[in-house]
Parts: sequence; C-alpha cells; structure tokens
Amino acid sequence: MAKADKASKADKTAETEVPGQYGDVVSRLEETVSRLESGNLSLEDSLKAFEEGIRLVRRGEKLLTEAEQRIEQLLQDEDGTDVVAPLSVAARPSAHAPAPAAPRAPAPRPPPEDDVPF
Repeated sequence: MAKADKASKADKTAETEVPGQYGDVVSRLEETVSRLESGNLSLEDSLKAFEEGIRLVRRGEKLLTEAEQRIEQLLQDEDGTDVVAPLSVAARPSAHAPAPAAPRAPAPRPPPEDDVPF
C-alpha cells in the first residue's frame, strides 16, 4: 500500500508543478483544456484542472513578460551595441526610455446622412 501512496503523491506533484519553459507551459495548458473539454471529469477533478490551468496561464504570462523586458533592454541600449543585461526583479525603465504612448481616442463617427429616404 505504501508504494501506491507514493505513486499517487508523485502523480499529484507532477500535476501541480508548473513547467519552466514557455513551450512546455503551452503544451500542458492544451492538455488541461482537452481534459476539461472532454466532459469526463468529476466536479472535483474539473476544479483541480481549472486551478492548474490558471497556474499555467499565469506562468506563461510571466515568461512572456520577462522575454518582453529582455527585448526592451536590447532595444533601449544607448551605445547601439546589442548587450543583454540581466533582469532584476524590480526592473524599472531607465531615464532615457520613451514614455508610454497615450491611449488613442476612438475614431470619430461619420456624420449622419441627410438624404435618407423615408
């Protein structure tokens, strides 16, 4: 019985561990969505799969944000050299970084047509 308990604990641990690579996160998220869409899970298993999906989405977003920050650091290099700076946890834009773009106003509506037949 001890072997079965260890195996089930290993399965639960594997389910809750979030992969470190973006491609692995996406693959695991696709598997989780497929399991949910199959309709074969109990309510409890569906909730667990949903929770896992949320963790995977958050991990994927974090990996994408980190990659975006690295790209921005490369593009903002003052000397024109392509040097990758290590990311810090509290990465802040430098003083020479461009200000964020202002939100665009919605496109104006065309004027109403005066000669609409009634």
